[in-house]
Amino acid sequence: MGISYNVQIWGIRKRPYSKPYQLRWQVGTFPKAESFLTKGLAESRRAQLVTAARAGEPFDEDTGLPVSMLRGERVTWYQHARAYIEMKWESSPAKTRTTLAEAMATVTPALVTDTKGMPDHRAVRTALYGWAFNKSRWGTEAPEDVQRTLAWFERKSLPITALSDRLTTRHALDALTKRLDGKTAAPSTIRRKRAIFHNALGYAVEAEHLTDNPLHRIQWKVPDVVEVVEPEVAVSPEQARALLAAVREQGKRGKHLEAFFGCLYFAALRPAEAVWLRRENCTLPEQGWGSLRLSETRPRVGSAWTDDGEAHDKRGLKWRPRRAVRTVPIPPDLVALLRGHLDAYGTEPDGRLFRTSRGGMVQESGYGVVWGEARTRALTPEQAASLLGRRPYDLRHAAVSLWLNSGVDPTEVARRAGHSLNVLLRVYAKCIHGGESAANDAISERLHRRLDDQA
Repeated sequence: MGISYNVQIWGIRKRPYSKPYQLRWQVGTFPKAESFLTKGLAESRRAQLVTAARAGEPFDEDTGLPVSMLRGERVTWYQHARAYIEMKWESSPAKTRTTLAEAMATVTPALVTDTKGMPDHRAVRTALYGWAFNKSRWGTEAPEDVQRTLAWFERKSLPITALSDRLTTRHALDALTKRLDGKTAAPSTIRRKRAIFHNALGYAVEAEHLTDNPLHRIQWKVPDVVEVVEPEVAVSPEQARALLAAVREQGKRGKHLEAFFGCLYFAALRPAEAVWLRRENCTLPEQGWGSLRLSETRPRVGSAWTDDGEAHDKRGLKWRPRRAVRTVPIPPDLVALLRGHLDAYGTEPDGRLFRTSRGGMVQESGYGVVWGEARTRALTPEQAASLLGRRPYDLRHAAVSLWLNSGVDPTEVARRAGHSLNVLLRVYAKCIHGGESAANDAISERLHRRLDDQA
């Protein structure tokens, strides 16, 4: 078949089938028909055909579509999503790769022609997140059940051009508000996935699959993200010392991890920063304050997502340029802990202070158990059941809260913690105590001075 400018487009009729709305048209002498789940989808397709016919575009007699639509029509959302992952992969750190895969795995089940025969959510997550959108596994043979699931999505995925329909795009956005198990996602997760979806659609425009980004034509409110540390998670200095003692009491592993947790509390390190703390990063005088000089982190993301197959990714400081360095002054308490740790355990060949029994990097699955036991030993039953210090990361929150409430200038607190000032004040707004009283005293002092001047 060839192309034709002789096009007739008829109306939409409803029939008692699984896809009840049928659009019919004719290209040359060849009748065409396409069925849709909703009338909106059918009307959107009809509008595309009418617009192309009025513009004098040639139509393909084989597919019945305008020539300008053929490229996008032959590319499904599933194919485009994989192309998007491939485009982003090399320049993305391992943690970002997992985030991209999570977003694509969440939205892809919503962009199918129908759900007949769709596997359960666990099988879908395993296949999409673990294989379809993990480029490092594209060269390996997937298990048979994964292959069946991916074959189902290859058959059922909507063409990328279907996203020109606003209702289809809205349906995809609504899917982003849910986790793969059907539960509502956190606002920060929804916002992050929506941003990735927007970027993927922008890539579709660059690839000329879409004429514009459909998200720009939809009124859909992204949930507000509340990034605020609640005061009840922050332990007091007395509670922190009791918890560190409870860590130390847990045998060989506990004694080894005491200084690790001390870095989180006394220096407000992130766990990924403490994991990669090396002797060369530490200035530990015999008396007085010391310092830690940080330049790298090792977040754990899983070996399937890193370039070298290691479980920990090699990264610079969070939210900082790759070669950025942050120097954190540390009090004598932590200096003593680290000196004692080095005397007792030395370092690994690469200079690391903290390690597993086999010399590997410490992991949350290991130190999390120790921390949970320490909370049980050091806190009252009521405190242990609360949010107080529930996660090791809460030691960092406690440190930053302590600094702010000790009157340290917020700019210096932000520098030591590795935050921007705006983020610091937003995240720790509820943890700053005494601000109202100080403000009242300042206002009163100014008012009284005015009255004294008048007298």
